[in-house]
Amino acid sequence: MRSAQRGPIWAAKKQLRVLTKGSGKLLGLPSQVVQEMINQYVIKRKAARRPKLRWRASRGPRRALGWVPFTNQDIALDGTTVLLRGQRFRLWLHRAVEGRIKSGNFSQDARGRWYCNLVCEVPRSQGRGRDDIGVDLGLKSVAKCSDGTGLEQAQFYRCLEPKLAEAQRKRRKRQVKSIHAKIANRRKDVLHKFSRALVDRARKITVGDVSASAMTKTRMAKSVLDAGWSTLRGMLRYKCDHAGVAYAEVNEANTTRTCSFCGRLSGPTGLAGLSIRRWTCGECGSEHERDQNAARNIARLGCETPCPSGHGSPGF
Repeated sequence: MRSAQRGPIWAAKKQLRVLTKGSGKLLGLPSQVVQEMINQYVIKRKAARRPKLRWRASRGPRRALGWVPFTNQDIALDGTTVLLRGQRFRLWLHRAVEGRIKSGNFSQDARGRWYCNLVCEVPRSQGRGRDDIGVDLGLKSVAKCSDGTGLEQAQFYRCLEPKLAEAQRKRRKRQVKSIHAKIANRRKDVLHKFSRALVDRARKITVGDVSASAMTKTRMAKSVLDAGWSTLRGMLRYKCDHAGVAYAEVNEANTTRTCSFCGRLSGPTGLAGLSIRRWTCGECGSEHERDQNAARNIARLGCETPCPSGHGSPGF
């Protein structure tokens, strides 16, 4: 890896594989593990748009958590015991393993707990929903749907912020990690339940493309990160793909101001208009709730947008 850093151009995936050839034998790891590490590094590097990353740091305050990938050739599951290259690890199964194991990894959380994550091949189910639903992401409500349902802002971080601040002042590192893990688990639990209920009743889901990374550079950064927009979109994307439900993301510009009945730009504008949650269209006289009106416009744009290949039902 260090030899690749000396050049003016960062090494590509093929070059990294050549440079790390034989390292698996020296480290006592299967070659597939080393190749998977390279693949993940290239993916993260492309997502960050940087030629080089300080990735998987092994020491310091920004130390990376443990992560060991494997393939189905390296692992065998025997009841509550997993065998990896002759080594036995006892598991507590969250649920029964279904289908054929394809790959997986051992991962470590912030509290030092290890998890065995298995990727299994199961038959794809066909969604039974009949609704075309638009989803508007926001801060007053994490998500508002075009059919009137929504996910209210639960303030996962804000609720535990005083307790977290006290633990940080007293330098209770284990308690700080435990609180952070509780915040993340609460958020994931709520988002999982909401996304599952949404996918079960929909045949197509359209979400606005609000940029969480751009919003984190404003004074609303703490609320944006607490909402978990990107996490929710990721859950909807893979759940729709598995259930055969069409999924699309559209440009949500002017969806708040546009009347969902007549299509005129008659909604409140400017900074002063942000506090107006209900308004009446000056053209057709329709009354709108701000977020639900935006969700209806997003759903309409989704009907006009073809679903990308590889996502959801091919019928859209």
